[in-house]
Amino acid sequence: MGRRTLLVTAGWLAAAVLATLIGVAAIRLVGESITGTPGGVRSQAEVERALAAPEPTPVTASPAGPGIAASSPPAVPSATPGLRRSFSTVGGTAVAECVGADVRLVSWAPAQDYRVKDVDRGPDDDAEVTFAGPAGEFEVKVGCIGGEPVARPGDGD
Repeated sequence: MGRRTLLVTAGWLAAAVLATLIGVAAIRLVGESITGTPGGVRSQAEVERALAAPEPTPVTASPAGPGIAASSPPAVPSATPGLRRSFSTVGGTAVAECVGADVRLVSWAPAQDYRVKDVDRGPDDDAEVTFAGPAGEFEVKVGCIGGEPVARPGDGD
């Protein structure tokens, strides 16, 4: 009976170790999405570079569209194809850039309690994103004039 108990204990211990190793491997496989910092851990040098970067410029009113504010982000190194400009509404914010005579939405983000209802990111003669939420729908529609992204009034379609 002593040998049988020893074999059962050894088998149970081996199963426990194997289950633990499989669990650890699964967590490593899934990676940062469960256990880590989004975007990874930054080194001290990366944090210092991020803190030394110029702050974004404040949002200013745009004469091109009611309820839309526009701002130009800080200068970006020459890797950027064109001038980028940010456009904000109650429903969210979009960033656009000109690509030749066309405009392209680079990014967009809904405000809290809003969602993206529709996006036409371009590149085209105009690009737009519609945000929907508790206060209604808000559209950011942009085009390019002289190589600069500008807000365009919505046409109600």
